[in-house]
Amino acid sequence: MEKNNNSLAVVALVLGIVSIITWLFPIAGYITTIIAIVLGVKGRKSEKRGMATAGMVLGIIFLIITLLNSIIGVLLAFLAIQN
Repeated sequence: MEKNNNSLAVVALVLGIVSIITWLFPIAGYITTIIAIVLGVKGRKSEKRGMATAGMVLGIIFLIITLLNSIIGVLLAFLAIQN
């Protein structure tokens, strides 16, 4: 079980790092950030707690940025339709 949690921590960190790029594409951004957060929470029970926490924090930060990107995109589309 401990080995599995170590793997979750590493995958959470990798997805957190990947989300640095994927926030530009909201659908991909939502997928990578949410999975990074979930795996980070599960991976915090492992020996690699720091990696899990880093992945979770990156996931949270870039989830917020992805959400802002989506909102701005919708607003710009709405404004373009009105003109």
